[in-house]
Amino acid sequence: MRPGLRACGRQDPGETGEGVGALRPLRLSVQARLILATAVLSLIVCAAVGAALDLLIRERIRQDVFADTQRATTEWIGSMGTAFPPPVTTSYVDLLQLVDARGHVVAASRAASGRPPISTLWPASDNRIRHGVACGRGECVMFTATRPSPQEEQFLWHGAPHVVYAARTEPALLATHRLEQIITAGGLAVSALLTWIAAFLIGRTLRPVEAMRARLAEITVTDLSMRVPEPPGDDAVAQLARTANSTLARLEEAVEQQRNFSSMVSHELRTPLTGLRVRLEEALTYPDVDARAALRDALSTADRFQAIIEEMLLLARVRTAPPGDREPVRLGELVREEVASRRAGALIRVDVAEDLPVLGNRVQLGEVLTNLLVNAQRHTRTVVEVRVERRDGQAVVSVRDDGSGVVPEDRERVFQPFVRLPEGRRRDPGGSGLGLAISRAIARAHQGDLDIEDFPDGPRFVLRLPLPAPGPDGPPP
Repeated sequence: MRPGLRACGRQDPGETGEGVGALRPLRLSVQARLILATAVLSLIVCAAVGAALDLLIRERIRQDVFADTQRATTEWIGSMGTAFPPPVTTSYVDLLQLVDARGHVVAASRAASGRPPISTLWPASDNRIRHGVACGRGECVMFTATRPSPQEEQFLWHGAPHVVYAARTEPALLATHRLEQIITAGGLAVSALLTWIAAFLIGRTLRPVEAMRARLAEITVTDLSMRVPEPPGDDAVAQLARTANSTLARLEEAVEQQRNFSSMVSHELRTPLTGLRVRLEEALTYPDVDARAALRDALSTADRFQAIIEEMLLLARVRTAPPGDREPVRLGELVREEVASRRAGALIRVDVAEDLPVLGNRVQLGEVLTNLLVNAQRHTRTVVEVRVERRDGQAVVSVRDDGSGVVPEDRERVFQPFVRLPEGRRRDPGGSGLGLAISRAIARAHQGDLDIEDFPDGPRFVLRLPLPAPGPDGPPP
């Protein structure tokens, strides 16, 4: 085929993708799927109940009809003597016949006279009562064929076998499908009612979810103060709303911390960067400025930049990721190692009440202890006291110096990034103000905390870490 002929013919729907899209099943919402499932389930249940009800009703009607016809035969046989009295009929059972062994109707009720035998069913001598349905002349009748006992046959007919038939017209509910139609209509009505109730309840249940979805769609990064509505109660939807609000609160706090952190970082980096720029411009503008001195100052400022950036990266990593390489760490032993490495500075006294094991990152925990010891040696007058003990089911490390301490209104501020009190700036002008913030972040990453607490002998820094749970064979190693 020539290439030009193909363009003029009908294009295969599969080539354009339209046929594939058209064959995709319709995706229903959760509410529609629940309602559809309820409708199908209610139809199945109603169909099963309707079928069982139809069988029960039919069987009950049959039993009632055959009980009436059997009663009529036994009463007529009981009233027979040497003569044949007319059968006693009722408004329901009006067809009664006495038939001999040759199939001749010997006696009959007024409604059954002149008719052939109701049935050819002949009960055996050991099963004298039989039920059945006979159809003829455009109608069906339900009958009972009862054969008298041999003694009765011998007394009445000198042993000649006879059968008494009692019948009535088959009820309309059995002769037609009216019963099935009624049950089907009732089942559909019940199924529709159940589906409507389910749709109402499902819609009412999912209404808070829709309200939460609409509220979440309104929340943006620039405004995280909005919260989803919380329905009353303690069901799954209410718990979902509370969890969503808790997540939004944590997200708002994290974004606010990120904004503050970015603002403080820009502020802290702007000052040394400005100084570096001024120093370099002076070296370029004024020939009498010592270029080597300017380069040394620039290198010192670059070192400060590098230290701040590394500490910022450490703080961000600790805040956003769990501590890696967890291992059993003996806290008392780690404290002794860090104290031994601090040979310069004020005297440090160590009191290890119990060498407690904790599970964590040894390097990060050592970083926390180093920051606390450096901070204590910077502010103490004579001696630093470090104590390791078990308290309230936790491992506690307290670091105390005999300096002026931190006033209560500043005890939370010192743990914020780049926050430095005037005394700290005076004692260590080159510090970054990130040490305590990093230490608290590491402590919280280990499911612990770092605070300044009051004691009878003065405030001190307190590091709390959880103790590992005891194993099946006793306490942890």
